[in-house]
Order: sequence, then C-alpha cells, then structure tokens
Amino acid sequence: MLKYSKILLLIMMILPWFTIPLMERRTFKRFLPASIFISLVVRLESYLAEKRRWWWIYEKLHPRLRGETPVLWGPFIVGSMWILRFTYGKFYLYMLLNLIIDAFFSYPLLNFFQKLGVGSLVRLSRVKLLLIFMFKAVLLYGFQFVKEEYFVKKDEAEMSNNKSSEG
Repeated sequence: MLKYSKILLLIMMILPWFTIPLMERRTFKRFLPASIFISLVVRLESYLAEKRRWWWIYEKLHPRLRGETPVLWGPFIVGSMWILRFTYGKFYLYMLLNLIIDAFFSYPLLNFFQKLGVGSLVRLSRVKLLLIFMFKAVLLYGFQFVKEEYFVKKDEAEMSNNKSSEG
C-alpha cells in the first residue's frame, strides 16, 4: 500500500463535488434522485460482492465505512448526474459514453488501484465487471425515464388542472 492512498481516496471522493456549482440547480434536482437510486443499488451490490468475493478492497477511509464509499459517493454519484445531464434523451450516446467510462474504470483505472494497493478483483473477470457496469447504466437510464415519463408528466398534468380550475 502506498503511504498516501487514503488521501487519494479522500480527494477522489471530494473533488467531483466541486463541479456541482457548474450544473444548473434545476438539472441537479432533476438527476439527483436517479443518481441516489443507482448509488443505493451499488451499495447493495457491494454486500453481494463481498459475500461472493468478486473483489476485495484493501484500503478504506475508515474501518466503519465500506471500501467502495469514496468511489460511490464521489465520482460515481456526481458522474452519473453529469452523464445524464449531457446524454439523457440520446440513449445510444448515453450507452456509448458509459461503455467508454466503464471500460476505462475496468482496465487502466483498476490496474492503478491494484498498484496502489487499494483493491483488486478476486472472483470476477474484468469483462464481467464491465457487463455489471453496463447493466447498472441501463438501470440508471431506466429509472430516469420512468421518473420523467410517469411522475413528472403526472405532476405537470395535475398542476395544469389546478390552474385551469382556479381560473
């Protein structure tokens, strides 16, 4: 393990949040629920991964925190919002961008984490990890689609009905 791996994990968790002020407030509120949803899915996945020994995280920020916490609450949740911001409504572009980012994580970034002594795959191949990432990308997009198609439109219809009945 490198001497500064905990500091790197902390920076990796905090740094993405500095990009949030660049996002419009409306956009942040629009995509935050989907990002939280997929983060909770990943949280559940990490319990399954630990039980089945898919990967092992050697370095943690704190003994009571899961090893995935810095990645999950940093680049993952913020990155999900930014990806949705730029690609929502363009499904093929969304999937292509996710494939590129997930492949980058599954190959060069995972090698970097292994060299740092932060974590490594145990019983899961990189290809299977990439497939899991792509499945979660579909879940994220699906959640946002359902939210917007069935809940936002319903809310807008109710608001327009209230305005017409008032006037």
